[in-house]
Amino acid sequence: MLNILLEGLDTETRMNLLPKEQALVKELEENGTIIETYIKLDMSGIFILMIANDIDDVHSKLSILPYYPYMKIEIVPVRMVNNINQ
Repeated sequence: MLNILLEGLDTETRMNLLPKEQALVKELEENGTIIETYIKLDMSGIFILMIANDIDDVHSKLSILPYYPYMKIEIVPVRMVNNINQ
């Protein structure tokens, strides 16, 4: 689980990069890398649930995103549970 804060991204740059950002996030969702995304209410960042082997893998996978240089990323390792009774 990633808690991402966007820093130093002005509104004009954000809007210019947004279409490419959205397209690449969609690709990562379609290939199973990103499981869920939640945009913060104040639009300061996003929560992402993603599949990665380690910290380097997280950065490698996210580095394709136009917003990546502006991301302050906090990684919270989690384990998926399919059935709580198992």
